[in-house]
Amino acid sequence: MISILIPLYNYNVSNLLDELNLLLSKQSITYEIIILDDASPKPPKLKSYKNTILLRNETNLGRLKARQFLAKKANYNWLLFLDADVIPKNKDFITTYVEATKTENDVFFGGFSYHNTVPIRDYRLRYYYGKTKEQVEARIRNTNPYKVIISGNFLIKKNLFLDLDFDLKNGYGLDNYFGALLKENNIKVKHLNNEVYHLGLEKSANYLEKKEAAAKTLLHLYKTNPHIKHDNDLLKRFIQVEKLKLTFICSWFFLVFKSALKQNLTGKKPSIFLLQIYRLAFMCYKFRN
Repeated sequence: MISILIPLYNYNVSNLLDELNLLLSKQSITYEIIILDDASPKPPKLKSYKNTILLRNETNLGRLKARQFLAKKANYNWLLFLDADVIPKNKDFITTYVEATKTENDVFFGGFSYHNTVPIRDYRLRYYYGKTKEQVEARIRNTNPYKVIISGNFLIKKNLFLDLDFDLKNGYGLDNYFGALLKENNIKVKHLNNEVYHLGLEKSANYLEKKEAAAKTLLHLYKTNPHIKHDNDLLKRFIQVEKLKLTFICSWFFLVFKSALKQNLTGKKPSIFLLQIYRLAFMCYKFRN
């Protein structure tokens, strides 16, 4: 009935598998768990789990292609994608998704949650961004269902996922692109309060690079399909700036204030507002260069 698909790169997934097997043992459903090690430097060594297989790539496919590979390998009609660095928040995690498959929706997003303990300085940008932008109740997410799209915890029909036309080679920012595709194709999306804790926080400098990559993905979306439907706030702001012919000023702002902004964003108290300013200015800079 459900294929649980976990792309893995250089992360210990044992705790997640332990928890999933505990929750699945209380269900009377048909399931499989497929883990794809995407060419980690040190191949993982996992203990034996029921209905679970570990596959390995010799060369790194990247996030998108790894998920497409897993979807093709899946045997069941519902795909539950989980990132390797998460853990279910609630004991009814599996039950909630099983019940969801009995409704008329095509995609279900469970959401992300974060523990209340603030991490050490070098990891705070990712933490505060997650707390501010990702930890959102389903009630709020459902008012604009294509906006808060988090692909680290979602359930989707197999044929639908494989039919979506991801015009991306790879890179960061899949969630933004995914949300636009779902809206463009009028896919029935439902958000649930079925969160996972996001555990794998990266260093602020690394995360800032990923946000730059995500901005490039948004630019690719805009350039290749400027009329596509979407609910991404950053892309909307960029389009407004571009229409007002202000990209030169924003590009200049990025060059002048980049170092000062980075100092804040990688510091003790990173500002998510300044992060959004940085991302918009970066988009303008890349658009002109």
